[in-house]
Amino acid sequence: MPGRLLRTVRTGALAGILLAATALGAPGPATGAPAAPAAPADPTDSVGSLLTRLRTLYQETERATEAYNAADEELKRQSAETRRTDDALARTRQALAKGRDEAGRLARSQYRGSGDELSPYLGLLLAADPQRALDGRRVLDRAARERAALVTRLRDAERKAKTLADASRTALDRRRELLGGRQKHKDTAQAKLREVERLLASLSADQLARLAALERTQTAGAQSELLGSGVLDGPRTPSDAGAEALRFAVRQIGKPYEWGAEGPDRYDCSGLTQRAWAAAGQEIPRTSEEQWARLRRIPLAELRPGDLVVYFPEATHVALYLGEGLVIHAPRPGARIKVSPIAANPLLGALRPDPEAPPAASFTPPELPAGATEGGDEGYAGTGGGAGGEAGPGGEAADPR
Repeated sequence: MPGRLLRTVRTGALAGILLAATALGAPGPATGAPAAPAAPADPTDSVGSLLTRLRTLYQETERATEAYNAADEELKRQSAETRRTDDALARTRQALAKGRDEAGRLARSQYRGSGDELSPYLGLLLAADPQRALDGRRVLDRAARERAALVTRLRDAERKAKTLADASRTALDRRRELLGGRQKHKDTAQAKLREVERLLASLSADQLARLAALERTQTAGAQSELLGSGVLDGPRTPSDAGAEALRFAVRQIGKPYEWGAEGPDRYDCSGLTQRAWAAAGQEIPRTSEEQWARLRRIPLAELRPGDLVVYFPEATHVALYLGEGLVIHAPRPGARIKVSPIAANPLLGALRPDPEAPPAASFTPPELPAGATEGGDEGYAGTGGGAGGEAGPGGEAADPR
């Protein structure tokens, strides 16, 4: 999409935000203080306090989601390690059984021939051909060495089998522990979503409209301040991989958010960023916290399309930078992947998955689909249906696993 068209999209999105701001007037600041479990809204609650409660619940949901994702990734690694250990144990046991069979054959052969054979030393003294007797002695010595080596191999194989059996039991215990932890984080995320649903269900249409408008107003203020600082000014050219990651993300616009989902039909925020960069041939960590901890951090002044933008003090949300002050992300339960102002959430910092890659020789911004900026960034509409706008059994958020 040409830069002029991208600027038009950005201007149109901000115009809608600023229009909401004008209709509402200046908002009160969001405190971000922890909220109690969501109960039906009190009719006397201000829109500002409702917004604070919802933001807190959404952040807690996203934190539980990323904890689930981290536990799921560790479980995958542990499961792979368990399989490798079990395979090694099976091979070692097969080698041990084969060695024992070989030892048995040697023992039986030695037993059958022992009654007819003379002592090697006596045979050497009585032999008519001493050289032939010496050759036979060498054969016997070699056989003795082979038997000794076999015994040593058997002892080593037994020790290895015991070590691997212990490791297999330990791996199985760890896998059970991880399964329990993952289930705990899943239960927490679903409980938080139910709290959001109960709170939203208790609000009137007028309250919901005012709530969404207030958040847009606050976003408009933060966005205007950020763009006014000039930190994002100037042309920005992605790397080749960054451009490919961005094209992938644009193709996902309109797909629903679902906690724990990694595509191809649904995503959570870090599932989208990981898959986008995987499509560009670059593996990055699964969760936003791991991405923040392990990828190269860059100043906003160096931000280029395809880079990652991380939000909230605990790095619980992440988006891909589109350019000209816009990002592509999976916002929240009830919302769909869309284009939003970069300041739609509190910024923590920016990351570059390919810090050594130079800018591409040329870059044409991807064409955005119709309606790419439509819909609230807050994801209030449709949240009552569960994660990603669909309810699982009993009204719970559907589990992607």
